[in-house]
Amino acid sequence: MNEPPVQDRIRELTDKLNYYNHQYYQNSISEVSDFQFDQLLAELDALEKANPEFRRPDSPTQRVGGTVTKAFATVKHRYPMLSLANTYSEEEVVEFDKRIRKLIGDDFGYVCELKFDGVAISLHYRDGVLVTAATRGDGVRGDDITHNARTIRSLPLNIAHRAKDFPAEFEVRGEVFMPIPVFVALNAAREDIGEAPLANPRNAASGTLKLQDSATVAKRKLECYVYSLLGENLPFRTHSQSVAQLLAWGFPVSETYRYCADLEEVLKFIHHWDKERFKLPVGTDGIVIKVDDFGQREELGLTAKSPRWAIAYKYKAENAATPLLDIEYNVGRTGAVTPVAILKPVPLAGTTVKRASLHNANQIVLLGIHEGDTLFIEKGGEIIPKVTGVDLTRRIPGSQPVQYRTTCPACDTPLVRQEGEAAFYCPNERACPPQNKARIEHFITRRALNIENLGPETIEQLYEKGLVRTPADLYDLTAEQLAALDRMGKKSADNVIRGLEASRGVPFNRVLFGIGIRFVGATVADKLANHFRNIDAIKAASFTELIEAPEIGDKIAQSIGAFFADPFNVAYVDKLTRAGLLMQTEEKAVTRESDSLAGKTFLVSGVFTGYSREALVEKIEANGGKVLSGVSAKLDYLVAGDKAGTSKLQKAEKLGTKVISEEEFERLLAGGEDTAGGMPMAEFPAS
Repeated sequence: MNEPPVQDRIRELTDKLNYYNHQYYQNSISEVSDFQFDQLLAELDALEKANPEFRRPDSPTQRVGGTVTKAFATVKHRYPMLSLANTYSEEEVVEFDKRIRKLIGDDFGYVCELKFDGVAISLHYRDGVLVTAATRGDGVRGDDITHNARTIRSLPLNIAHRAKDFPAEFEVRGEVFMPIPVFVALNAAREDIGEAPLANPRNAASGTLKLQDSATVAKRKLECYVYSLLGENLPFRTHSQSVAQLLAWGFPVSETYRYCADLEEVLKFIHHWDKERFKLPVGTDGIVIKVDDFGQREELGLTAKSPRWAIAYKYKAENAATPLLDIEYNVGRTGAVTPVAILKPVPLAGTTVKRASLHNANQIVLLGIHEGDTLFIEKGGEIIPKVTGVDLTRRIPGSQPVQYRTTCPACDTPLVRQEGEAAFYCPNERACPPQNKARIEHFITRRALNIENLGPETIEQLYEKGLVRTPADLYDLTAEQLAALDRMGKKSADNVIRGLEASRGVPFNRVLFGIGIRFVGATVADKLANHFRNIDAIKAASFTELIEAPEIGDKIAQSIGAFFADPFNVAYVDKLTRAGLLMQTEEKAVTRESDSLAGKTFLVSGVFTGYSREALVEKIEANGGKVLSGVSAKLDYLVAGDKAGTSKLQKAEKLGTKVISEEEFERLLAGGEDTAGGMPMAEFPAS
């Protein structure tokens, strides 16, 4: 039996919006703009109100936000984190003001705040100390991200040293965001190692807060603006008073907020930030308008989903239409070929847009771009201009669809596409000039070997003259060869030679990053260096051994294996070794704590509650134990945490090696006997 048209539309909208919600909250992917999502949600809400018998239990109109990820412990919010009603219309702001006046009269004021494009967070303080940080989740329960929140430098971990007039317990609400300069640098780093760039800072912030390793989170340099203070019997009559107190306690409050005495001032605030917001170091997508007085808020109350005393006015994403002049194909260090639309310059969101990435061949087909088309360009919360569609009314009659090129624009080698990837690649990695030059540029960067006085122009000359083909060739250069280059000179040449000499002391993890293995970024290089300790161990590691290292998944392990399976790459790394670069992790001086583990050998595998893997190794060595690199007859104990390596566990069982838990290790460390004889393998989850 066919469904009635209305019921069919409700079903379609429900499924579609639930999918978009899942992508947004669980995978940090924005498949549609906020405006499009809100329009679909408004349509569904209207249909359900007119036809309540067709409303499904899982309708997104009955939900405040997304679902809770299973990766973190769940925290129940003491005060629900409700969503705000959204509008894109000034007329609806006027109607909002009329509703307020009808309910409480004319004697009230507003507070207006910029709506920062980030991730909502709730911070619970006890005795002035941050004890819990949680995401919004579904509005009732969120994810416990306390360890990650503590890496946000602007958030106070303890306010007791700067204030005495705070309640025993209180909660602070705010928005975690990634500053635009940090986002741009992160995307550049991702593209450098062959990863797809992130769409916008909001997605980047959301994904970062879900990382398991707080050390990696710290490197992402997240920031936070707080905007609300909650608690029992707080001595504040108004929201503006409480925000001023947060500022006095040292919390990061954006100074862009403003008290507005009436609707006229609210609209002036909206108009002012419509343009000025693009000058800020953080993305914004609207204005939050709140009644200031807490007593009046109580009187106004709540609906099932949102407070009646607040509304979010959202700016429509800035967009423009401009002709496509050409498509340029750029070749990166990993061989990925990225199409870039060359546009007739058009002003957009405070800048002049001349270029916009088309990402890959799939995107060109999805958009249906023809040669000479006029393209719609959008730049709202998106920092990078995005092509969103084609103006079909201005299509040139008889124009042909854009055909993605089949050969490398630099070396004319036929392009290939690897299974499961959207990008095309130039496989001529040894002789493709832009790939080779990009690898050298990557090698000399500050996060890698940090060789000063070398830049793209100098590398271009060295490459064109045949003096370098790989980063290892830099160490064959002489001052005379460098001085002969254009705009170089003897002094600059000597500085380069000194920089190369200094790079011989750069730590192994940075050398490993500089080598340029695909998908091995700075963080992954740190993990590999700490786990394997030297380049020879990484070269010899099997796929199984690689994925047993912290945070090394199949994709990275396969890339490392393929790199060292190529004799050319082995020769390149060997040449770097002969040049005197550090190819092993320097042993740290160990401060001896006790001899409780003296004479015992250990191997560490998995994830632990009380230690990072590196900290556990240091603890073993500080108490007289020795850490081995693999399971062998010489091994006394395999300390196995969550997701311990299956092959290590199986080999330990075969050799009769004792497998102990973190708790048993603690007893052993305290000088107790390991009478339990280790735990059965079944108690350790397989990886």
